[in-house]
Amino acid sequence: MADDKKEFGEGNYKASQNFREAQEEFAEDKTKVKNKAREAADALDGSEAAELAEAREKASKGETAS
Repeated sequence: MADDKKEFGEGNYKASQNFREAQEEFAEDKTKVKNKAREAADALDGSEAAELAEAREKASKGETAS
């Protein structure tokens, strides 16, 4: 039986589990999802548009955004 306090392989099982649960909880709240979608759309249409486009281009090439 595995000791819950040990981490095996790469990463952290508990952190991964916590992240997944938080994402599922967020996705269930349709109001939060709609608000975040609106924020993203506003960012793409607003003053952050050029910076976001540059980051998207770099990411498509496997580069990191600066």
